[in-house]
Amino acid sequence: GIGERAGNASLEEAVMALYTRRDFFGAETGVNTRELYRASQLVSRLTGMVVPPNKAIVGRNAFAHESGIHQDGVLKARETYEIMNAEIVGREAAVMVLGKHSGRHAFKKALAELGYEVNDEELKHLFARFKEIADRKKQITTEDLIALVEDERTRAPEMFKLLDMQVHSGLALTPVATVKVKTPDDEVTEAATGDGPVDAVYKAISRAVGLSPTLERYRIEATTGGTEALGEVMVRLRQGSVVVTGRGIAPDIVESSARAYLDALNKLVSGVGAREAIETP
Repeated sequence: GIGERAGNASLEEAVMALYTRRDFFGAETGVNTRELYRASQLVSRLTGMVVPPNKAIVGRNAFAHESGIHQDGVLKARETYEIMNAEIVGREAAVMVLGKHSGRHAFKKALAELGYEVNDEELKHLFARFKEIADRKKQITTEDLIALVEDERTRAPEMFKLLDMQVHSGLALTPVATVKVKTPDDEVTEAATGDGPVDAVYKAISRAVGLSPTLERYRIEATTGGTEALGEVMVRLRQGSVVVTGRGIAPDIVESSARAYLDALNKLVSGVGAREAIETP
């Protein structure tokens, strides 16, 4: 509503209050409720006033659910948490916003809607990765889910696993990285300097695992737009005549770089996804 200070009630709130409690008030407004959302958007465009995301009925988050118990309840019976259906006011059905409060049921349903069929073991690993990312990223997009699944499905057996990482760098500082890596025999902590944060991390990891392959290719891209997008890194390593590719995703591009490097090292050691390099004359 516009003009609350002059005593004007919000049209959509007044209309829907009477609509949902018509058995109590015994009143009809004659308003076509299915045009309320479109009318709100039109007024917003014409006046230049943005509708707050948490605005009742017409706000972006009015019919969105993130909390795990709420999502589970809505999936089983929408009326549990919705006093009215979104369609009645001209909107699409309730949106399931995946975030740190989302539960396993909503996560699995989101994967199914994207065409992914996962078994219980795969769901366990994917959900653990999802919660790890969701704790650091406000909302998980469709592109994030796709990247997460593809990353998990192309990953080699983890001979080496990143446990912790710290990086110090600045305009007047030489980048220094300290990593803690789990190996088949022990947990190893190493530090190294480099030309940049990623270079320092790669050198520290190489010291920790005892392997120093040649980095032939490094590529980074964002899964979505915005500063909160997941960083997806692809690397190609060569050890002698063997070439492997690694992939890593994380909210932090240095972390995703480390994960991609370790993924490639795991493939190098296990032989999964390794191939002979084609030499050019």
